[in-house]
Amino acid sequence: MLTLAYPWLLLLALIPLLWWRRRQRHVDDVSAPTLPVGHWITGLPGVSRSGDARPRWQKLLLLLSWVLLVIAVARPQHVAEGVQLPVTGRDLLLAVDISPSMEEEDMVLGQRQVNRLTAVKSVLDEFIKRREGDRLGLLLFGTQPYIQAPLSFDHETIRTLLQEARLGMAGRATAIGDAIGLAVKRLRDRPQDQRVLILLTDGANTAGEVSPDKAAEIAAAAGVRIYTIGMGAEAMIQRGFLGTRKINPSRDLDEDLLKRIASQTGGEYFRARSTTELETIYDTIDRLEPIELEGKQYRPTTDLFQWPAGLAVTLLLLGTAGSHLRRRTPEVSHG
Repeated sequence: MLTLAYPWLLLLALIPLLWWRRRQRHVDDVSAPTLPVGHWITGLPGVSRSGDARPRWQKLLLLLSWVLLVIAVARPQHVAEGVQLPVTGRDLLLAVDISPSMEEEDMVLGQRQVNRLTAVKSVLDEFIKRREGDRLGLLLFGTQPYIQAPLSFDHETIRTLLQEARLGMAGRATAIGDAIGLAVKRLRDRPQDQRVLILLTDGANTAGEVSPDKAAEIAAAAGVRIYTIGMGAEAMIQRGFLGTRKINPSRDLDEDLLKRIASQTGGEYFRARSTTELETIYDTIDRLEPIELEGKQYRPTTDLFQWPAGLAVTLLLLGTAGSHLRRRTPEVSHG
């Protein structure tokens, strides 16, 4: 649909008409006889000059140029059909265990054996990319929890800070209760029904001032939904001097605790035994916490003022060139 941003400016197109009417009244008030400019008798003494030396076609070009310039100033636009824009509804905090136990190399990434934290970084990086429009934050925890990146729309910085996380940076133990408590403190001022915590760990609560169950109770009261992820393979072949033996590298994982936390806060518990399962878990959370809610409508607008403005300039140049050629044409003498 074509429209004008400032339609009232079209009144400027009337200026030439007002000027012409004022000039006509002035001509009518002159009592002395006048002749148009260009008439042969105007060269005689005592004869006044009148009229406009410009030919009719040049006047029309000037008038049309003025109208086109007025249209350009009124800013013509093409407004397209409405487009629905997604509106995010999530303040999502990612809590990652970086205690030394996450160094266990029981994950496979790109056909190579990697430790748990490396696998988490790879999967979370893709998850963050998909959450465009969400306000995300990063919480790292070990003996002590701390906010590595506050809630922000700057996902590029969050991804960088995640990659810079190192094992043992927060101590050698695991304070799950304190991590939840800090997350609730950061999320409780956010809008209701938009507070989400995704907590990933491979162990049990071995440190901290707040018990995980008490922290979950506080989170539930604050309306914070917690999705818990238990990380680590269930079976692994270990080689030693006496041969190989099968071990469970996730024997310290407290699944019952993680299930209680998720259940009490309205979230879900997930078990990640491999990188593939971890990817599936974050895909599932994507569906459980969708980005798009009721959207706003946006109508793409394209400015078209350059077309009438360009045409007006072209007509003015043609008029100027025509006037220049006319002046250079020799006048025919009258005998």
